[in-house]
Amino acid sequence: MVTSDPFFNSKDEQIITLAARNSIPAIYEFRDFAVLGGLASYGNSLSDALRQAAVYTGKILGGAEPTDLPAVQATKFEFVINLRTAKSLGLDVPPMLSARADEVIE
Repeated sequence: MVTSDPFFNSKDEQIITLAARNSIPAIYEFRDFAVLGGLASYGNSLSDALRQAAVYTGKILGGAEPTDLPAVQATKFEFVINLRTAKSLGLDVPPMLSARADEVIE
């Protein structure tokens, strides 16, 4: 499991390449890792988080005090499986797991 970290996020391609070279099945926190060739990802939706930030910004620019705004937690999560990577690692992804994924990369 590769967690979210500014350092890891900046080295995404290198981490994915190392995992593939060493046949390590890894899951990542953000969708972008699976799109780049990681096995799978599960984490909050970055597009939803950016939308929430824009709503907050709009409220503040509209005159709301930041201290009066409630804290918001992520409510939308994405599960992405990369079947090409699974195949290259010699892994069979059960159909039930693929069915639960928000996105399957073939």
